[in-house]
Amino acid sequence: MFDSVKRDLYRCGDTFSERLREVFLNPGTWAVLSYRLRRWLYTLHAPTIVRRFLGPLSSIFQLWTILMTSIDLPVTAEIGPGLYIPHSGFIVVTVGARLGSNCTLAQGVTIGHGRGGKQQDEAMPVVGDRVYFGPSSVAIGGITIGNDALIGPGAIVTRSVPAGGVVVGNPARLISTRGSFDLISYQDMADDRERSLAMTALRPSEDG
Repeated sequence: MFDSVKRDLYRCGDTFSERLREVFLNPGTWAVLSYRLRRWLYTLHAPTIVRRFLGPLSSIFQLWTILMTSIDLPVTAEIGPGLYIPHSGFIVVTVGARLGSNCTLAQGVTIGHGRGGKQQDEAMPVVGDRVYFGPSSVAIGGITIGNDALIGPGAIVTRSVPAGGVVVGNPARLISTRGSFDLISYQDMADDRERSLAMTALRPSEDG
């Protein structure tokens, strides 16, 4: 948990004062930190009697977070480190969804399942690393969104997006494969070999 929190906070700014400001003043950061704590409690290997106490406590904390931030990050979603939410405003990630590391969710984003009832678990989005979701974008169903993809503002995504894909519109259509590199930044990204290789492959004429 602590490594994830550290990487989350480093996405909030380059200096300690910038990160501290986000912690105190950005509801998006509150929601991320709440998720990390609740996820840690959810995965904690504790005695049954302790889990029976922690479960309701986590649920109350989640409800408080939703009321304070309008952001719903359920503990059953698997979210990698380095999540950044720059603004609050009706953000929903469905139970069971999977997000990679260093993703950004702008305001109004929905990442939802495509089916109900017993089939719900079969239709969860899987999101790669360093993916940017623009304001009011939606990704629904059992789709895969590749590493470094960029989901444009207002895009409605119901089909898988390739690595580095840039999609816009309703329904979303692929307009390029230049990726999210200009919008996603994080500590030591210049030393991230996976990112460098992806950028070289998607933008061969530019330096990684």
